[in-house]
Amino acid sequence: MAKAPKPVTFDELKSQLKSRRFSPIYILHGEEGYYIDELLKEFTEIIPEADRDFNLYTFYAPEVEMDTVMDACRRYPMMSDYQVVILKEAQTLPQTVLDRLHLYAQQPTPTTILVVSGRGAKLKTKEFMAQAMTHGGVLFESNKLKEGSANNIISGFIKEKGLNIEPKGLSMLCDYVGTDLSRIYNEVSKLTVALPQGAMITPETIEKHIGISKDYNNFELVNALSNKNAKMAFTILDHFRSDPKNNPFVVTISMVWNFFSNLLVMLYTKDKNEASLCSAIGRKGNWLPPDYKNGMKNYNAWQLIEILRVIRRADASSKGVGSRMDPYDQLHDMIYHILTAPGKI
Repeated sequence: MAKAPKPVTFDELKSQLKSRRFSPIYILHGEEGYYIDELLKEFTEIIPEADRDFNLYTFYAPEVEMDTVMDACRRYPMMSDYQVVILKEAQTLPQTVLDRLHLYAQQPTPTTILVVSGRGAKLKTKEFMAQAMTHGGVLFESNKLKEGSANNIISGFIKEKGLNIEPKGLSMLCDYVGTDLSRIYNEVSKLTVALPQGAMITPETIEKHIGISKDYNNFELVNALSNKNAKMAFTILDHFRSDPKNNPFVVTISMVWNFFSNLLVMLYTKDKNEASLCSAIGRKGNWLPPDYKNGMKNYNAWQLIEILRVIRRADASSKGVGSRMDPYDQLHDMIYHILTAPGKI
């Protein structure tokens, strides 16, 4: 049985293209569109702008026959070493149609770089994929960013741009942008344009240039709950209610759930040193934020079990299960129950 082709990483593929080490066929597909968009820009730039009318072909899968794509691939470049043929939106094609490209992949033209991309989904192909990989093709799978990975992605991009960021500022950004890579890079780019090299990104900087409140955000809500600061928690909730567009219920409840479920894991972790606790909740490094330390002091296991049950109920109610209450009224009730949980099951 043939082994599945091993995909390259985004950085590996970018490095290959920058050093002009080209393969005859590239297959780019997956749920996360950002990486595919960035790579398509790189492939376009292989051809100098002045030569693109002659040596760059861009086709859209729903609008073109595969025979037309193959005819373009079999041409030779004009006054250039290479031509680039890009087929976009290939995820819309049925397998029988896309697999027709295997006829070209069996004997690709050495001066043609064929790029087949499926943005937002994996391609439905067997024969074409097999022939492409057999004849020197490259596969890139663009996977959705996992929860908890945004922290490393954002901090890495900030360092790459020559900036630094405070822990609270990083938490604010992670909370605000979630796992949408396009949004992550767009928001961080605002800061790299506004700040000089070597600058420190603070909560105040983020509030000024991105518009996230440094005082009223999910990071501060979790902080208030960890300290059982009811006044601050309900003040933040009132701010959320007044600006629901920038403070969606689903993001808030997700962050609160993650915090309290992590607390429960930590309470049942035998080794209570910071490195072990970080490892138990999947957090890199050996530094535990103050929120977790305060939460472990202020909540016991029975309370946490009850709190998680309350959060689950609020999440279900927000989806219309057993309640039609306004989401922010549900959030108000949830916060009240969190702060007053007696821990009696």
